Amino acid sequence: MEYIPAKTIISAYGENSSWFGTNYNMNIYKGCCHGCIYCDSRSDCYHIERFDTVRAKANALEIIRNDLRRKVKTGVVGTGAMSDPYNPFERELKLTRNALELINAYGFGAAIATKSNLITRDIDVLKDIASHSPVLCKITVTAADDDLCAITEPNVCRTGARFDAIRRLSDAGLYTGVLLMPVLPFITDNPENIISIVRMAHENGAKFVYAAMGMTLRNNQRMHYYTKLDEAFPGLKQKYMQTYADTYSCGAPKAARLWAIFAKTCEQYGLLYRMQDIISGYKQGYKNTQLSFL
Repeated sequence: MEYIPAKTIISAYGENSSWFGTNYNMNIYKGCCHGCIYCDSRSDCYHIERFDTVRAKANALEIIRNDLRRKVKTGVVGTGAMSDPYNPFERELKLTRNALELINAYGFGAAIATKSNLITRDIDVLKDIASHSPVLCKITVTAADDDLCAITEPNVCRTGARFDAIRRLSDAGLYTGVLLMPVLPFITDNPENIISIVRMAHENGAKFVYAAMGMTLRNNQRMHYYTKLDEAFPGLKQKYMQTYADTYSCGAPKAARLWAIFAKTCEQYGLLYRMQDIISGYKQGYKNTQLSFL
């Protein structure tokens, strides 16, 4: 494992975060080896060289401890925005687990986004956090079919294993749901895929499904995605170029129809799908902010 220097890891306080109600952001690792063909985090604007090589931040736990101690208010610490906190190296390094233990000790909440079922290893710590602060577990699922998942997200556990993880997290009483994003135009943007994911979320105890009917494309991320399209879906790159040219936000061609189907299916199964409802749901019974005396 290569270690890189860092001065701080947990970001400044956000009073009114609209992204799942998180108050802080934490990235212990830099880069990701899951190999998802569409990942926006490889875009030039994030300045992550050698994106497919995972590196850890040196002295991460000491920095996180100091960051938490300096916060005037507790709140929800989000992780997984730029690099999956449960990459394969986490199994041995346990930096994410130890960070969660610090979050627990200092009275903060946690919101985790991941594609890995390794999150289930830390159910005990997450339950301890949930005893005093909000906990939100978000598992990304983009393809209902395991074979398609293997093409678009090759180096991480398949869809079936992710739903097994959702079941285990939900059975443990943790507020868990699905991130159905991105929805890849001409690949996963069909009613069968959307309905199947929502149905499986319900069957495995999820509380919510949050979706975005499209994807983003920019600079080197676009070039990487098009290269992967040529390998796995010959001819599809030309369709993207004709449809989107240099557009950043690439909505599914029938996004409005897909959204209507998605919303109807969520309501049929009693799943939340609006951001504010999800935030209210997992924070219900907790104070939004507290004074930190530790």
